[in-house]
Parts: sequence; structure tokens; C-alpha cells
Amino acid sequence: MKTNNPLQICLWFDNQAEEAVNFYSSLFPNSKIGKIARYTSEGKEIHGQDEGKVMTIDFELNGMKFIALNGGPIFKFNESMSICVMCDTQEEIDYYWSELTKEGAESYCGWLKDKFGVSWQIAPNVLSNMLSDENPRKVQTVTAAFMQVRKFVIADLWTAFNSVK
Repeated sequence: MKTNNPLQICLWFDNQAEEAVNFYSSLFPNSKIGKIARYTSEGKEIHGQDEGKVMTIDFELNGMKFIALNGGPIFKFNESMSICVMCDTQEEIDYYWSELTKEGAESYCGWLKDKFGVSWQIAPNVLSNMLSDENPRKVQTVTAAFMQVRKFVIADLWTAFNSVK
């Protein structure tokens, strides 16, 4: 059995792969940019890209591996795939929410789209424990509390959770 993780997430951009990688790498700790592959004249009739343009960039965000691909306008991001950022503190939630919604769009329940159209979920780690609590009324109350909000506020979740005995 291999000891390294062979899984990577590939993000298909029109032509913003390099800009996106630089942006994401500036936000997350322990990030690094790896190999960059460029288009050649080979296959231009299929890929339609100029020779020398960035094709793919390997990168890591806090240890999670990704590939950014400049694949053209054929495919668009949608909410069926999102990157979850699990946060320990309200400061982390506020930071990632603020940075990723710049030129992007807020949605409900901790979801957002960044300026490239990539969907993210910015959520507190404590939410998982709250939603798996033995008391179904606590779970319902917490769920009701976050269904109406855009950005999670940990204190509000605790207030809802602790309001049920």
C-alpha cells in the first residue's frame, strides 16, 4: 500500500489558473506552489491554447493537493462541488469569509463563491459535534439557527445549542 496520498483536486479555470493559485496560496498557511506545465503547439487543434501559456499548476493549500488547469471556457464551476474550510475560531471564519467573498458572492449556511466562481464552505469545527448530538431538539435548534445566516457565528451556534436542555 502506498504511503502518500495520490488524490488531488483539479480546478478547471478558463484562463485564471495562475491568478487563482497565487490568490489562494496567499490566504492559507503552509501553502506552496509546485510544478507548472505549459501548453505546446502539440494538440493546439484540440486545446486551442497559445504555446507557452500555463496549462497546469500543482499547488497545496495547508497540505491539501490541487491542480489548477487553464482549460478554456468549456466548463464552469458550480455549487455541486465546494472546498470546505473547517475553522477553530471566529477569527478564522471572519478572515476566510472576508477574503474569499471579495469580488465573490455570499450564500447561506457558510457557503460562498469566490471571484473565480469556486464554491467554498467556511464552517466551524464545533458544528459537526453539535449536529451529531444525542438530543434531536438540540440538533434541530442549531440547524434552524444556521439555516438563515450567511456567515457562521460560533457564539450564535452555542447560544442555540445551549438553549435546549
